[in-house]
Amino acid sequence: MNGALLRFRVMAWVTGVLLAVMTVVGLPLKYVFEATDSGFAGSFYAIGWQAHGWLYVLYLVTALDICFRLRYSVFRTLAVLIAGTIPFASFFAEHLIAKEVRARQAAAV
Repeated sequence: MNGALLRFRVMAWVTGVLLAVMTVVGLPLKYVFEATDSGFAGSFYAIGWQAHGWLYVLYLVTALDICFRLRYSVFRTLAVLIAGTIPFASFFAEHLIAKEVRARQAAAV
C-alpha cells in the first residue's frame, strides 16, 4: 500500500503544480497578453497544456490504483479522478487519501 500511496502522492503534486502554473501563468499569457503561437509564450502555453494532459493520464492510473486498493465507491473514485482537473483540488485529494491510508495502517497494527 505504501508504494501505491507514494506514486499517487507524487502524481497528485506534479499534476496539481503544473495545473496551477498553467492556470496562473499560462492562461493570462494566452488571453491577457495575447501570446501568439510563434513566440515563447505561445510555445509555453501549448507545451504546458500538453504536458498536463499526459501527466493527468498518469495521475488517473495512480488514482485508480489507490482507489481500488482502498475499495472506494464509484462516486468517491470519480471525485478523486476529477480532482486532477480542478486547480489545487489534487492537493486536497492527496491529503485526504494519505490521511485515510495512515489511519487504516494504524488500525491494522
